[in-house]
Amino acid sequence: MKEILYFSADWCGPCKQLAPTMESLKGQINYRKINVDQDQELSAKYGVRNIPTLILVENGEAKGKIVGNQPKETILNFYNG
Repeated sequence: MKEILYFSADWCGPCKQLAPTMESLKGQINYRKINVDQDQELSAKYGVRNIPTLILVENGEAKGKIVGNQPKETILNFYNG
């Protein structure tokens, strides 16, 4: 199974900018939004230092990472490889 872990926080400006883009990708990609303040363990496991961070996970293994607000096309290309 392939999914993007979408690390974010309520107080983060770039995260708020990315939110509508991620929402528009529902149904096109599989992703799970993670609040870094509420799930610090998962954030630490994947070495998340800046947010927003998108980590592509396939079969439980991290395959790639992009940081910052990204356009829809970049996220789709990241997901689809």
